[in-house]
Amino acid sequence: MSVDLPGFSHANPIPAASRIGSLLCSGVLTGRSASGEMPQGLDAQMTAVFGHVRALMAAAGGSTDDIVKMTFWLADYRDREALNREWLAMFPDSSSRPARQAMHASLDGGCLVQCDLMAVLDAPTAAP
Repeated sequence: MSVDLPGFSHANPIPAASRIGSLLCSGVLTGRSASGEMPQGLDAQMTAVFGHVRALMAAAGGSTDDIVKMTFWLADYRDREALNREWLAMFPDSSSRPARQAMHASLDGGCLVQCDLMAVLDAPTAAP
């Protein structure tokens, strides 16, 4: 089942995420706004990315507590201050954070960060 995210889309014909049973896997989430603009600076882009993550999890019928792993691609992977700030805001309890990986990437269009995620949601209910 495709999961679309209002105000976010890809240039290619793919959904924001896909769900099969309880497993949710996202495509790449960037900091691009609903108007298609890419915010300037890593702080603004990171804030937008985490906003998209929250919205995606709600659209899929879950919450950020259901995220198992997140992968981040950073134009400068050593610059993790903005990532760690948003990470700690979303996952303040050190005993229940998802796994995380951060890697360097050559990103285009002014993009400084991209992420994807995997989550396990409650089992879908059958239609009556």
